[in-house]
Amino acid sequence: MAEINLLDLYPRSKRPIEERGKRRLAGGDWLSSEVKQPDNTDILLEHKMLSIARQFGREYFDGDRLYGYGGYYYHPRFWTDTVKKISEHYKLANTSSILDVGCAKGFMLNDFKKLLPGLSVSGLDISQYAYDHALAEMKPFIKVGNARQLPYPDKSFDLVISINTIDHLPLEECRQALKEIQRVSRKNAFISVHAWRTEEERELLLKWNLTALTYMHTDEWKKLFSEAGYTGDYWWFIAE
Repeated sequence: MAEINLLDLYPRSKRPIEERGKRRLAGGDWLSSEVKQPDNTDILLEHKMLSIARQFGREYFDGDRLYGYGGYYYHPRFWTDTVKKISEHYKLANTSSILDVGCAKGFMLNDFKKLLPGLSVSGLDISQYAYDHALAEMKPFIKVGNARQLPYPDKSFDLVISINTIDHLPLEECRQALKEIQRVSRKNAFISVHAWRTEEERELLLKWNLTALTYMHTDEWKKLFSEAGYTGDYWWFIAE
């Protein structure tokens, strides 16, 4: 098990953290707590917004940026270099097999397949919307399901990847998802999860996060990995 950043080549964009942090609505406008103290209506609207995002439907993938991705479309610049780095790190070959837990519309799987055409790829995502709008050539390899119960036999894959996905589950289900990733991997695994190292990073994450139900200090994550028997590699999603 190693802390390793295999995502450093993924393009970074400016995140509207402060704007998303101003979740309370009044008269159709976004207002911060400095402008207006929340009343019951504000709190209910905030809960509604979070509820919509956590449905992982159209609003999350292709709605406003404040609800999620703000438009989740394929472009080779996003995953091509990262996929090459991951492949080289784990010495993947055309005879290898991978699983992407939280594969969304199959973009990363697509780029793995382009790099290694003989690679056996599988993807799982909880979102029916993502599956319905997946890349046509990847849809045959994708299933709709929950990370807490992966529908694959033990030791099915040479590499299991999960990018900012298992932390969308409550703590105990997140723990179970770690066990499931460990179970279906015959060799390697790599995950990333929402985390912080400093108080400033914690505050930014709390403003940015819409969908993660399990998020904690990096040391707490490492403890959870050990408790779940997870021996794969890992990295952090840090709100910046």
